[in-house]
Amino acid sequence: MCPHEPSCPGTNAPDREAARTIAAHPEQGWSLLCNGIVLFEDTGELLPDGAVIAPHRPTDLAISAA
Repeated sequence: MCPHEPSCPGTNAPDREAARTIAAHPEQGWSLLCNGIVLFEDTGELLPDGAVIAPHRPTDLAISAA
């Protein structure tokens, strides 16, 4: 699916979100990556096979008391 060299990471690669953006719709909160993944602004993902990756951005920060 990826037409450039070096190729973007595949959909099963741990760095799959590093693929190039080929269509961005920030007003709707999503982007289409070169490897076919739809990446949502909340970091959720829709893979080309229909699988869903839940949002995974950190929401809680550990604060240590000094």
